[in-house]
Amino acid sequence: MTVSTHVLDTHRGRPAASVPVRLDRYAEDTWRPVLEGRTDGRGRWTALGGGGSEPGTYRLRFGTGPYFAELGTDTYYPEVVVVFTVAEGSGHHHVPLLLSPYGYSTYRGD
Repeated sequence: MTVSTHVLDTHRGRPAASVPVRLDRYAEDTWRPVLEGRTDGRGRWTALGGGGSEPGTYRLRFGTGPYFAELGTDTYYPEVVVVFTVAEGSGHHHVPLLLSPYGYSTYRGD
């Protein structure tokens, strides 16, 4: 199973490059880090190498504050957190994030 995301900056009308992303898994009543990185120049990030191979509850944490600070833009949401469930036998999970300084939207993609 893999987890990927594609972050699009709807305010600027382009992919959001270099956004900090972290994948965590909920286990034993606490969140445990799995993998972290940054979106590439196309706004994409993929958790490979064991990134979410077990069923359970996961979250993607997006560092939107640092992203907008690098652009010199104020933001209302310094972090966006998306929690989702991985079922037994499921394959790829794609979680796109549409982002602006004062709002965001997400959905399960392909």
